[in-house]
Amino acid sequence: MSESVVENHVIKHIPEQFAGQRLDAALASMFPDYSRSRLQQWIRDGHVLLDGVVVKPRTKLTGNEKLELNIQLDNHSDELLPQDIPLDIVFEDEDIIVLDKPAGLVVHPAAGHADGTLVNALLHFDAELARVPRAGIVHRLDKDTTGLMVVARNLRAHKHLVEELQQRTMKREYQAIVQGVITAGGTIDAPVGRHSRDRVRMCVRDDGRPATTHYRVITRFRQHTHVQLKLESGRTHQIRVHMQHIRHPVVGDPVYGGRQRIPPQADKELIEQLRTFRRQALHAFRLSLVHPVGGQQLSWKSPLPDDMLRLIAALQKDVQQHGS
Repeated sequence: MSESVVENHVIKHIPEQFAGQRLDAALASMFPDYSRSRLQQWIRDGHVLLDGVVVKPRTKLTGNEKLELNIQLDNHSDELLPQDIPLDIVFEDEDIIVLDKPAGLVVHPAAGHADGTLVNALLHFDAELARVPRAGIVHRLDKDTTGLMVVARNLRAHKHLVEELQQRTMKREYQAIVQGVITAGGTIDAPVGRHSRDRVRMCVRDDGRPATTHYRVITRFRQHTHVQLKLESGRTHQIRVHMQHIRHPVVGDPVYGGRQRIPPQADKELIEQLRTFRRQALHAFRLSLVHPVGGQQLSWKSPLPDDMLRLIAALQKDVQQHGS
């Protein structure tokens, strides 16, 4: 069986062992570094030819057909500028990187943020990430949300981590300071979609994508609550939208936070802390996953950032002065 690769163009013959199988199933076995859904999309888009003919994912094979596959990674990482931006690396091996993202760092380049992003930083840290879709990033945090993220360093790890997210075996837990006093933990099961009038915002809407957030109380203050949250899904702005939905928006949230609540007779320190908290008080503090190659269960924790610790200290002091 001969094989030649020219850039991203693969030419080979279908092994006879795949006779009678669907094309997409056979390709998933022949190219294990790529997900079946990605391969199916390439087939639909005409990037896969059998004996020079465009085919469908369900096409049945006879064996020994000439296969031409034009690999489309669609990540454009090679067009992006590597930039020496400091990264807080929590863990790394040859397959994954776990990092602690600071507030203010945009994850992906976009309009208004062509560079200075986590992608630019990762390409400087490891030039080989240009070969992986989205420089290895499989999930994101909002610009001003802090905490743990995992990055895949190769296609095999990328495929596995994406599957973990889809199968919900990757666990992401957060801590937040929210407005109002929450009496008990609970679950928010409410679909999230794009706002009909303000396209920057997300909202709870009946025709949105399913979204589930679990939360429990860590500490109650006079007019605020420190909570822990766990995601079952990963919709854009999910925690921020869900907490606004139950009328406990995240402190400092510039989009969903609403008017800041100041406890009566609060001292100047707390008033200053609340009024100058310029980002959502949300931190991804724990990440758990199965290693994409070794198969072992791994977990990491990140301490709360200083700004959230200062706010919690001021809220605790307020309770000591005035009671709960």
